Amino acid sequence: MKTRITEMFGIEHPIIQGGMHFVGFAEMAAAVSNAGGLGIITGLTQRTPDDLAKEIARCREMTDKPFGVNLTFLPSVNTPDYPGYVKAIIEGGVKAVETAGNNPAKWLPALKEADIKVIHKCTSVRHSLKAESIGCDAVSVDGFECGGHPGEDDVGNWVLLPRAAEELKIPFVASGGVGNGAQLVAALAMGADGINMGTRFIATKEAPVHQNVKDAIVAASELDTRLVMRPLRNTERVLTNAGVERLLQKEKELGANIKFEDIIEEVAGIYPKIMIEGEMDAGAWSCGMVAGLIHDIPTCKELIDRIMSEADEIIRQRLAKFAA
Repeated sequence: MKTRITEMFGIEHPIIQGGMHFVGFAEMAAAVSNAGGLGIITGLTQRTPDDLAKEIARCREMTDKPFGVNLTFLPSVNTPDYPGYVKAIIEGGVKAVETAGNNPAKWLPALKEADIKVIHKCTSVRHSLKAESIGCDAVSVDGFECGGHPGEDDVGNWVLLPRAAEELKIPFVASGGVGNGAQLVAALAMGADGINMGTRFIATKEAPVHQNVKDAIVAASELDTRLVMRPLRNTERVLTNAGVERLLQKEKELGANIKFEDIIEEVAGIYPKIMIEGEMDAGAWSCGMVAGLIHDIPTCKELIDRIMSEADEIIRQRLAKFAA
């Protein structure tokens, strides 16, 4: 299947694996890229730019296909060495970067000069248009269903995608709640040029996370995610567990007076405990509503081949009948 996204990134299938903290290691990115999609290394999971450079080199040993790096720009007390990370990406010969968080305009000139294609993750049409105006090559349009940060507008992809199609000139992919071939076809029908999947890729054999995490996603329904940190306007969709319910109780009790320090035990340093050690009640970790559509743990190749086969069958058979 050829779309503007497959052409832009030099990939076989219009499927991107989004950046995921403590999931997007070289093993994950290489497995997706080898299966014909675009695998993504999560830059800030690597503690230093030198660590990222080594992870990029490690990924190169696992695949000769295109892969990218996610770089999330967030305000923090200790600002990451963004110039160092950008340098590692450029010197590593990476040709695709997924940016997220704050406006990436400051870093675009250096990335563009290195002939790197930039796809920016957005949760609204207005932010997508801003990304287009500053020179991003593509946009990942993130609906309310997504795991992680869905923004504060609460607009699902059923409306967000066709709205993006009305406004954008650059290509975009559908992100949030995506996990099968029918959704790929629906995304294409609504104007997208591909899909971005996060949670669905965690439940694969190659995902370098604890088996407890994969099992929890398979066991979950579409009703098992929660929205946390809404009072702080830093909303995150996470899979429910004892730590998350404890966090929500604090939010309920403290109301508008809540501060980040009040919930730090449930959100800080959680990812290694969950993803590496498998402590499933440790606290909040990003998971999308698509968990309700995830019923198995295939290889990345099996998953991508299945999605593309489903999409092809729907387009050629089911939809063709309606055009007769």
